[in-house]
Amino acid sequence: MFKPTPNPPPSVFTIDPGSDDESLLVNSFEAFSSVSTLLLDLSEALEGKHRDTVLAIHQLSALGTLMIAKMLDRHAPAR
Repeated sequence: MFKPTPNPPPSVFTIDPGSDDESLLVNSFEAFSSVSTLLLDLSEALEGKHRDTVLAIHQLSALGTLMIAKMLDRHAPAR
């Protein structure tokens, strides 16, 4: 029997509650960087409105990368 409004599936991804801030920042930076690269590659295969949309999403991803990079710079140990 199916419910009319099924429960959403549980997330298969979790973040270790013991993860330190630096690990979270570094992994976030790498994820945003990967998304930016994928979007640029995809934009080369598109034209018109779809390409514009992908490039707009890329700009948002690049902004996220810059913000995380700034946070990493602020939290880097003094040398």
